[in-house]
Amino acid sequence: MKRTYRLNEFAQLINRSVKTLQKWDRLGTLKAHRTITNRRYYTYDQYLEYMRIRPNSPKKVVVYFRVSSATQKDDLQFQRQALETFCTARGVAVDDWLYDVGSGLNYKRKNFIKLMDVISIIQSFSERLCGLRKHKKMIRLAVSDEV
Repeated sequence: MKRTYRLNEFAQLINRSVKTLQKWDRLGTLKAHRTITNRRYYTYDQYLEYMRIRPNSPKKVVVYFRVSSATQKDDLQFQRQALETFCTARGVAVDDWLYDVGSGLNYKRKNFIKLMDVISIIQSFSERLCGLRKHKKMIRLAVSDEV
C-alpha cells in the first residue's frame, strides 16, 4: 500500500499552507482524495507529481571534494582515494569527479558552484549529495529544491 498524507502533512511536505491546498482542491489544480468521512488526503504519487519527480528517472552520481589552500593539494589525492573506496564498497558508479582548491568561507569555487547549479536544476528529494571532510565522519544530506 502506498503512503498517504493528511492535509496538514502534505502541506508541510510541499511547503504550502493548508488553505492553499484547500483552494487548489476546489479549483482542481491539485485534487485531493477523500476518505469515507470526507476528509482530504494525498498520496505519495501526488507528491512525486507535484515535485516533478519521475520514479524511474536515471540518477547521476557526482562526487565533490576540496582543500582550503594550495599547500594542501596533496590531500586532494587522499580524499579522492577515500571517496573511491567508499563508493566502490557500496557499489556506487561515479559519473563525475569535481574538486576545488579554495576556502570554505566564500563561494569562489568553480566546481562547487557548478554542482549547486546541477542540484538546483534537479529539484528532487531523491538525489543525494555525499561528502567527506578530512578527520570527520561521512556526511549525507538529502537535497531538496527548498532548502
